[in-house]
Amino acid sequence: MTRRYLFTSESVTEGHPDKICDQISDTILDALLTQDPSSRVAAEVVVNTGLVLITGEVTTKAQVNFVALARKKIADIGYTDADNGFSANSCAVLVALDEQSPDIAQGVNTAQETREESSDDALDAVGAGDQGIMFGFACNETPELMPLPICLAHRISRRLAAVRKTGDLPYLRPDGKTQVTVVYEDGRPVGIDTILISTQHTASIGEITDTAEVQAKIKEDLWTAVVEPVFADIDVKPDAETRFLVNPTGKFVIGGPQGDSGLTGRKIIVDTYGGYSRHGGGAFSGKDPTKVDRSAAYAARYVAKNIVAAGLAEKCEVQLSYAIGVARPVSMMIETFGTGNVDEDQLLEAVKEHFELRPAGIIKTFNLQRLPAERGGRFYQEVAAYGHLGRTDIDLPWEQTDKAQLLKDALNQPLSASVG
Repeated sequence: MTRRYLFTSESVTEGHPDKICDQISDTILDALLTQDPSSRVAAEVVVNTGLVLITGEVTTKAQVNFVALARKKIADIGYTDADNGFSANSCAVLVALDEQSPDIAQGVNTAQETREESSDDALDAVGAGDQGIMFGFACNETPELMPLPICLAHRISRRLAAVRKTGDLPYLRPDGKTQVTVVYEDGRPVGIDTILISTQHTASIGEITDTAEVQAKIKEDLWTAVVEPVFADIDVKPDAETRFLVNPTGKFVIGGPQGDSGLTGRKIIVDTYGGYSRHGGGAFSGKDPTKVDRSAAYAARYVAKNIVAAGLAEKCEVQLSYAIGVARPVSMMIETFGTGNVDEDQLLEAVKEHFELRPAGIIKTFNLQRLPAERGGRFYQEVAAYGHLGRTDIDLPWEQTDKAQLLKDALNQPLSASVG
């Protein structure tokens, strides 16, 4: 019997209050790592009406202007009008940063000048910056090997920001949320049940001042300028049965930090797999790569994606766990949900042999401490909105599938013809 069900994922635009905080946190991280790749950073940001608070722990040799970084990022996002209750030039920016706790810092011993950086001893000497569990996931629903619902939600959010910034829909404002409900049959996406867009906007559009007429205009424009382009190259498309909801409360004029406070790390499901896979609970933004909440989650995605890219499974979830000050993972689990074509124990052994999962090894493999400098001071802030995983618009090292053939060879499997 065919099993039919719905699955929903959401995304938010870069002007959402929580996402403002994530982006400021990662902008600070980029600036500090650009000057000092060994910086230890745990930068947290809070926003509210007219207020930005930068707090957390930072140990670095870099010299940066935190206030200027915050104001520039806010302006880039689009908050430049004081009438919105939050503006880059008029908001207060408070900075309350401490140095990293020495009890935490001792867990990450990088004073290994007498050893080769890539030697086994050196990699073992650098412990995890904290304890925790991390999950990585991949599936073959989309070319980027991500679940379809979160891919579509992110696409709509990015498009929503794009038509605002280009002036195609000049009445839009930075804050927005999207949500897509996909119809599944026997585990495969077959239709679109609901598309929901909530977007901040001006009270009137040209000469249109009536609230109902304004909402009707927004709904019509969003379908033409946002939804249709998003689905142009997608096989599973909306149809006559698809519900299209826009600003269900009737209007969305007051938004951003004036409408709701924001906090770094409060959109961890948006940042990852849209709820389709499990999450270890640790946020990414504002954390330097010694924090395995971030770096090991990227590594787990890398492992899962290569397994699926190699055709060894249609779906794969990887769990890693770490202890503070200990280099090697405390545990590792691979789950293929009955879609694998090799023994999971053998797959696990192949992964242990061919993937570097110690914190120093992950940092080295992905070049995580030096990428901000190599990319002109902008790297982590680029993934702070619209997802850290499955991105095709940014060259991300953890999205490579360069180990797919290696895994195939290790398990004596022919390479899947679907891998490009």
